[in-house]
Amino acid sequence: MEIKILLIIIGVVFLGIISMFNSLIRLKNHVKNSWSGIDVQLKRRNDLIPNLVNVVKGYATHEKETLENIVKLRNLSMNQTNLKDIAKTQDQLSSSLKSLFAVSENYPNLKANQNFMELQSELSKTENQIAASRRIYNENVTYFNNKIETFPSNIIAKMFSFKQADFFEATKEEKKEVNISF
Repeated sequence: MEIKILLIIIGVVFLGIISMFNSLIRLKNHVKNSWSGIDVQLKRRNDLIPNLVNVVKGYATHEKETLENIVKLRNLSMNQTNLKDIAKTQDQLSSSLKSLFAVSENYPNLKANQNFMELQSELSKTENQIAASRRIYNENVTYFNNKIETFPSNIIAKMFSFKQADFFEATKEEKKEVNISF
């Protein structure tokens, strides 16, 4: 009788370990999946940028520095793999695109150009989708990291070397306040 009780207890503990391990794997895969959502939107933005730059080049030949910076950041972002580097470069790229759209205010013909307006609209939509994807990713990272840190799953996480995932955080540049004066 004692052996049966002991076997039942061992079986329940073993099933609990399996359940926690599977839960950690599911959460880890949610984090990976949500990162791929961000990656898709970043690639979409990177695909739109050359078209935008080509349209602007025809109108704003003396804004060469702004255009070169955007192209440089786009190319850099396509070759990065580290999450923190990607986040930093993408934030710089967003800032440069805002500068480009501000420069376009000086060119009425450019602002009226249908291709420019469509590209600007698509980039705006993509920026919104990137922001939404970042929120989803960070939410999944929170769930995963909480599971790794809370008892008793933290024991299983340590046993199987689960590591916390990094958040996709805004850089200092992105957190700066914008002052508008009239």
